[in-house]
Amino acid sequence: MANLLDLLNSDLGKTLISGTSQQLGQDKNKTASALSAALPLILGAMKNNAKTPEGASGLLNALGNDKHSGGILDNLGSILGGGGIDDDVLSDGAGILGHVFGGKEQNVAGAVSKSSGLDMGSAMQILKVAAPFLMGALGKQKRAQGVTSESGIGDLLGGMLGGNDGQEEQNMVERLLDADGDGSIIDDVAGMILGGGKKSGGIGSILGGLFK
Repeated sequence: MANLLDLLNSDLGKTLISGTSQQLGQDKNKTASALSAALPLILGAMKNNAKTPEGASGLLNALGNDKHSGGILDNLGSILGGGGIDDDVLSDGAGILGHVFGGKEQNVAGAVSKSSGLDMGSAMQILKVAAPFLMGALGKQKRAQGVTSESGIGDLLGGMLGGNDGQEEQNMVERLLDADGDGSIIDDVAGMILGGGKKSGGIGSILGGLFK
């Protein structure tokens, strides 16, 4: 099973980074850093939500949708290589983020912005691209593995986290969603994403240094 590190280090991941960078007119290294922060945060939030039967059922149904069958992975070059990022992709991404983060997307975008050096607007656009990409990757693996149960969703998400139990990512997600807006928690979380926090060795810190 491919995990986030495998995905971002693959030709597909490189296409995602270079295409998103080009479409947003942003530095490639900063875009890579932003994606390496965004993807584990989104996945960690999904894993946190899937702890409840309702959350697991909702994700199972969403991954069963044809929109998340993995077709985005096959068409990524055209989606990110034209005159602009497909509006349907951005709309889908906004919907996924709203569901996963419960309206606290700005907090997450703030952490991605601080960890990558991109402005808030670009960080939010990257989150909107990353979410459908991640759903497509999960949907493709769901079909390949024949996952049809709520219990299987947890295993699928855990595998995508690359053997990490996801605790560090979930802690970051919980702190982002509880942030009171004074910036101190977001600063701390951004540092953790970059591997500068007290914890180390999680996928966030691995991905944070992947494209340096």
